[in-house]
Amino acid sequence: MNIDRKSISRLRVSIQKNSQDIKEVKEKIKVKQARPSIKRGNSEITIRKAVINPDFTNKTVLTDSTWQYVELFLKQKKDTEALNYWHQAENFFKATQTLDMLSKPLTSYYCFLNATKALLTFRKVNYDLQHGVSGERVNGRINIQNEQITIYPRGVLSGLCNYLKETIQGPKEIYTLKDILYNLEYIHRAYNKMYPAQPELYIPVDDVRFVHNREQKEGWLEITLESQYSSQSALSKLEGYSIDKYYNNSNFYVLRRNKKFDWDAPRNAPTAKSIESFKKYYLNNRRKLRYIFSPNKLWYLKKNKLTNGIINKSTLTLTLAAMHRLSEMSRYDPNTLEKHLSNNSGWLISEFITKSSFQFIDMISSEITGDDFRVTGFRT
Repeated sequence: MNIDRKSISRLRVSIQKNSQDIKEVKEKIKVKQARPSIKRGNSEITIRKAVINPDFTNKTVLTDSTWQYVELFLKQKKDTEALNYWHQAENFFKATQTLDMLSKPLTSYYCFLNATKALLTFRKVNYDLQHGVSGERVNGRINIQNEQITIYPRGVLSGLCNYLKETIQGPKEIYTLKDILYNLEYIHRAYNKMYPAQPELYIPVDDVRFVHNREQKEGWLEITLESQYSSQSALSKLEGYSIDKYYNNSNFYVLRRNKKFDWDAPRNAPTAKSIESFKKYYLNNRRKLRYIFSPNKLWYLKKNKLTNGIINKSTLTLTLAAMHRLSEMSRYDPNTLEKHLSNNSGWLISEFITKSSFQFIDMISSEITGDDFRVTGFRT
């Protein structure tokens, strides 16, 4: 078969083009090696549950209950006053498990109150013995939108805010129970089922890391979004993040925090300046990340570019405030609480009452000890 020179030339061009196309496809699907995580010695410095004073060196503590672990920790520290509050919290926690839904808020609140006192006492945070929070129902039908909660600049709740570096604006701050429940990550799915018209406030993430560039001696927060949330729509609700173009980002987004911290760590031995820079950076960014108490790692990024309903307070602060309002109804007005539990938002309130105890105590335990906790029977 005779093939003229033009045909051979066209065939060569076609082969070269195909080879180039194949090379480009391979380059696109090639998984790039992840950026290096920051380390101290041989240990990677990872996101921790504690917001203040996390212990980055200890391994995750495997336990089905943090009560005894924290008790032994406080005994070792010889802090009898904090230990007494912790014992009170545990007794109220155990009592809560035996009560019905109308009574649980009362003992739950006193569990949270005493656990908070244990934390503030151990961490030497001054606080007024008042509760620092009150509630009332405004005129109208019984609805969580009409339940108002007021936070004051003095009291146990204010002490918790001070510990978490949260400010209370003015002589008081007023929120609705509805908005507070909207801002709690551990019942957010239940909230969205009850109020599907409101946008989701939390974006689930697959991984959270602190990475660095050796040459530039800088580090930053890197977050991998779950694939179904990797969209421009989700990204538009986040301020201060951008897509890291180092990665492919075709199946899921890898985001980088635009702000950075100094990280000069020859042979994984960070300088004192780098450690201080990271600590400040960690505090500012850890408060924007939330986790759900679970056998698995469940971290979430809170959207910060929504116009309605966002409260810039921690999960601990909002949980204590919401439970105080429900405890008031449980103690003084159980008929109103029963009506709340029987109407459309009843399931949401029940989810809050049931789940908040485990979430709150897990978080307080981490703040007291600096450790991370995980239930047994799962890999860390």
